[in-house]
Amino acid sequence: MNDNPLKRLLQKITGQDREATAMRESLEEVIEESERESPALSAQERVMLGNLLRFGELKVRDVMAPRAEIVAVDESIGLAELLKLFREVQHSRLPMFRETLDDPTGLIHVKDVMGLLSPEADGAYCVSPNAKITALRRPILFAPPSMRALDLLLKMQATHTHLALVIDEYGGTDGLVSIEDIIEEIVGDISDEHDEVTAPLKPEDGSYIADARMDLDDFKAETGHDFSGGESEEEAERDIDSLGGLVVSLLGRVPQRGEIVTHPDGSEFQVLEADPRRIRKLRIRLPQKPIDAAK
Repeated sequence: MNDNPLKRLLQKITGQDREATAMRESLEEVIEESERESPALSAQERVMLGNLLRFGELKVRDVMAPRAEIVAVDESIGLAELLKLFREVQHSRLPMFRETLDDPTGLIHVKDVMGLLSPEADGAYCVSPNAKITALRRPILFAPPSMRALDLLLKMQATHTHLALVIDEYGGTDGLVSIEDIIEEIVGDISDEHDEVTAPLKPEDGSYIADARMDLDDFKAETGHDFSGGESEEEAERDIDSLGGLVVSLLGRVPQRGEIVTHPDGSEFQVLEADPRRIRKLRIRLPQKPIDAAK
């Protein structure tokens, strides 16, 4: 029997049958007990286990990058332009299409493109005159938005394919999912050597540029400003931990890039980066402190 033990474990933990439900409940009890009574599990381990328990509920639509963020290439692109694009976006794989993104034909890997280059005696590189980009095309997976993220992960593992295009009910391209996107739902953000390293909070022109995932307690520790002051009982019960979560709570939806949201204490949040699923970066302007009239 050629079964995968990791696959069986994931399906048991994230599945919906009676056995899976019992296992989930047991794991949740272990996590809660560890938080209350002992350091048996580190904070990172508890977060990962919690993510894993929620993983079975995730759909492809929950983890995909929206269509507007997809970087793809027309199969008629020239080699020089393709190499330039790979250098700019720092991705190892790009989807390919014919005329429009709604007619995808596969994906192209930078390793295959580099294989077209042949070294010359003077140290330069030349390209075979018969080289064709389409000859390097690899297959790409297709997934509906309603597919479970776990099922797509297992399919990627079985086919050794790291990219999937999300296709809507009309056959149009709705988004893109990489295997890294799915794994990050369990282990958290994975940064590689090409990712830009930025501080979660940076003062700029009398305001702060902040990662929307920054914890509210961390923001208070660095700035002295507490957003929980004046919070209603209903808002306190929502258990909001991050700056992005606070903004979504104030607005009642995920805002678009450029929107400005005002906090009851007078603070302003300007959305600098966002996609349909989450806020990524914010500019925060805190209210001016009143001038002491006695001075």
